[in-house]
Amino acid sequence: MTETQQPNLRVLLGGVNVNDPEFDYTMTELGQLAEANNFDIVGQITQNSDRLQAATYFGSGKVHEIKATAEAQDAKALVVNDELSPSQIRNLEKQTKLYVIDRTQLILRIFADRAQTKMAKTQVEIARLKYELPRIHPSSNPLDQQGGASGLANRGAGESQLELDRRVLQKRITRLQQTLAQILKDQATQSKERQRSLLPKVALVGYTNAGKSTVMNQLLKHYAANEPQKQVFQKNMLFATLDTSVRQIDLPNQQSFLLSDTVGFVSKLPHNLVESFRATLAEAKNADLLIHVVDYANPHFREMMAVTYQVLKELSITDIPVIEVYNKADLTDIDYPMVNGNEVYLSAQDEKSIEALSSVIQRQLFAKDPVVDMLIPFTQGQLTEYLMTHARIINQDYTEHGTKLKVQISPKLLGRFEKYRA
Repeated sequence: MTETQQPNLRVLLGGVNVNDPEFDYTMTELGQLAEANNFDIVGQITQNSDRLQAATYFGSGKVHEIKATAEAQDAKALVVNDELSPSQIRNLEKQTKLYVIDRTQLILRIFADRAQTKMAKTQVEIARLKYELPRIHPSSNPLDQQGGASGLANRGAGESQLELDRRVLQKRITRLQQTLAQILKDQATQSKERQRSLLPKVALVGYTNAGKSTVMNQLLKHYAANEPQKQVFQKNMLFATLDTSVRQIDLPNQQSFLLSDTVGFVSKLPHNLVESFRATLAEAKNADLLIHVVDYANPHFREMMAVTYQVLKELSITDIPVIEVYNKADLTDIDYPMVNGNEVYLSAQDEKSIEALSSVIQRQLFAKDPVVDMLIPFTQGQLTEYLMTHARIINQDYTEHGTKLKVQISPKLLGRFEKYRA
């Protein structure tokens, strides 16, 4: 007996433009999010309006148009470009006979599908349940059924059942929050170890699918080619990375730093997701330097940059130096690699581009590190070895009193060696 693959859910895209100059872009992105959910897009309906309708989001005429178009295209669901209120969802479902999926639910579904670790899965589940809590109503979900039903069965359940469902969800949220707290407690030790290492910390941030993981892997390939196990997952898809990965980059001049990859952003990123992933994004908040990776080949890259900076602002990450990396320059007509101050135009797949980026990182992290002379007694040879690994050795000589070094060293580390300054 062979299994037959169920057809993808046929959906309409819908949105209301309330004087938003980026509306067309957000609708394009909505389509990409729908495709990432393996939906078949069979039509799109938009409306220009001075305000959203409190009851149905769309005006009454558009609601009728949506219903007629869905019947003609055999669509089973309506994917909406904004987060809807519980009453808007109910009213739209009642009037269109479609299952309604708003933008927030769409993004939550992608996150749930991409989450791999227990921490990411727990964070996504908390965000999903917080979204669903005020939206529970007696409507079955075609996305949970094989074949994609219309979503109209089992309506009319009593109020008592709704209240019961809400209590069950609230209890589950509480349990998951307790689980997440324990996970964070267990991971706190790793974070403390990184803090004690005194190595500078660099965090990759940016829009989803801009190439953050590719940049990280190419830096690792360039400086740790014999350690392929350090590579992180990368794929050309939205939200390929939800879990923060931290790797140590050891430069040829004995300078090192910790590099972290973080979850990507998207316009109208659900507030509950930002809150749930606040702990994951702590790597960016604790960084000494941010590398903002931008998909330079995307015509909407400036809007993507604005979204990234807005989310960073919401997380109170505003006073950390930033290198703006304009990736995928190979898909444009610009010469690359090109460095303009703290802007780097490159292709992450290009070796010279990675070298150019590395030079800018080093300038940002280490240029202000003091150069000092030290005299390490021969009896403290372990300190000399430590400096060989954690500082840049400019000159080394041997005297009758010990090893004389000229080193460029971070201010954080210098305090440990103050007594050995020559």
